[in-house]
Amino acid sequence: MANQNKTVTEKITTKIWDEVPEEDNPFAAKTCYCAGYDVYGDLLGKASWSEYIYLLFKLEKPTRQQAALLEGLAVVLANPGLRDHSVRAAMNAGVGGSTHASALMAAIAVGAGNLGGGRDVYWAVQYFQKCDRQIDQWPSTVEYFSSQEVEVWPEREHIPGFDPNGSSCPLPIKQSLSYLISTYPEPESHLQWLFNNRAALEETAGYPLAMSGLAAAVFLDLDLKPEQAEMLYMILRLPGAAAHALEQEKNGWRKYPFFGSGLVLTDDPNSASR
Repeated sequence: MANQNKTVTEKITTKIWDEVPEEDNPFAAKTCYCAGYDVYGDLLGKASWSEYIYLLFKLEKPTRQQAALLEGLAVVLANPGLRDHSVRAAMNAGVGGSTHASALMAAIAVGAGNLGGGRDVYWAVQYFQKCDRQIDQWPSTVEYFSSQEVEVWPEREHIPGFDPNGSSCPLPIKQSLSYLISTYPEPESHLQWLFNNRAALEETAGYPLAMSGLAAAVFLDLDLKPEQAEMLYMILRLPGAAAHALEQEKNGWRKYPFFGSGLVLTDDPNSASR
């Protein structure tokens, strides 16, 4: 029996997690370790949410500035708002009577793509890395990445991290960028470079900076890989989707926002023919 238990233990290959079982139940954990830290005996009550999340992804304790940066980004991304596609998907699930799990899955599915979604962040991180802060490299980098990989996602139609439907950089993005720099005052950071060169980047991209682009710069300063950034970005946006789905489930379809009868067009092209 001892040899069998040893064989089972050796099949568990993870650097993230380790457990010591209870004496009377080998299937229940007595002590849980995350990257070597006792989660319930040491981290609980001492580590913040952002510090623990960073530990899970990076397997090392963040600096105070890194923890503050991730905490700030979590607030920035927590609720993308009613007009965001992922939030609307969750609201549709809620008002339609779907399960709560379905609402979250809908938010992730719709918020995973190239238009301000998780995949947009994935590519934005790589664009920042490839360009190495050389603005004139951005147009050629678009062509380079387009020719390097064939994937299931639709073809990229704009430089990742920018809003192809935008007119100018929204105030919340400017405010978020300024605040996040204050939590991470590193002169050589990607955030500082983005702050200094935002206008030039927007001119090169042809579009204003999107929240996904801001998040990509933060994830780079947190030393996250593109796939880690993609995952964490989608996770951090779920609270708002969940809250709006629950609210819409309670309000019902009669109070669903953005009904056609509630819109008033000031320049309706069909009005002349009526």
